[in-house]
Amino acid sequence: MSKPRLLIFTDLDGTLLDHDSYCWRPAQPALTRLERAGIPVVISSSKTAAEITDLRARLGNQAPYIVENGAAVVVPEHYFEPGPEQLVHFGANHAELLETLVQLRDQGYAFRGFTDMTVEELAGITGLPPRLARLARQRSGTEPLLWHDSSERLDEFRAQLQRRGLRLVAGGRFLHVMGAFDKADGVRWLSERFQRQHPGEHWLTVALGDGPNDSDMLAAVDCPVIIRGARSDEITLAPDCPVMRSNARGPAGWNECVTQILNEHGY
Repeated sequence: MSKPRLLIFTDLDGTLLDHDSYCWRPAQPALTRLERAGIPVVISSSKTAAEITDLRARLGNQAPYIVENGAAVVVPEHYFEPGPEQLVHFGANHAELLETLVQLRDQGYAFRGFTDMTVEELAGITGLPPRLARLARQRSGTEPLLWHDSSERLDEFRAQLQRRGLRLVAGGRFLHVMGAFDKADGVRWLSERFQRQHPGEHWLTVALGDGPNDSDMLAAVDCPVIIRGARSDEITLAPDCPVMRSNARGPAGWNECVTQILNEHGY
């Protein structure tokens, strides 16, 4: 039996990137093997298109990518077929999100979103250089925020959002207000698109994540990989799901698990 074609989906912060330094160097050996084997690495993150575009350039990554927890998929120009860059939306308009948040703030809920912060303030909170913090504020379908109220009020806030058709998802540092989509929408769309590009071949989809906002993405692939982290124990998957777990954290754990998968499948 011939080896399957691999398709890798990966979260960034705490997974491919170190949670504090944003460094990916410990994952470089596995990244190099993936590149040599022609295996696509699809970034799937809460980060914006502007942020991921910048990071992809530094990584040398050419694959499509999923932005803002599944708000959209970006397909680079001429990737699947001749033509310009393609942006595929899965819902949630940023302006509408902000309008809802203004209404909820008027009801007394205490929080601070990216739009409320200056570039300098956001840089101080995230540790990002001002140039990258500016990219993080360029939202298209989600609004990250810091909660400054009680846990009881947070439950009420979440219920208010749900009544408006919105969701509140916990990320590594922030809560993310978003529409009725998740990373799995982009994973399914791209998996089908790659399959159409190479019909008749067996694909094995792999996803790596470290937090609860990765649960849907991990559940949507053949081989879910949980990278050890501060909130990795909060990831919920079906009891019969064949999960791989890293021993190391962040990019070292990423390298550990991807190397194992490549070895198992003859790459």
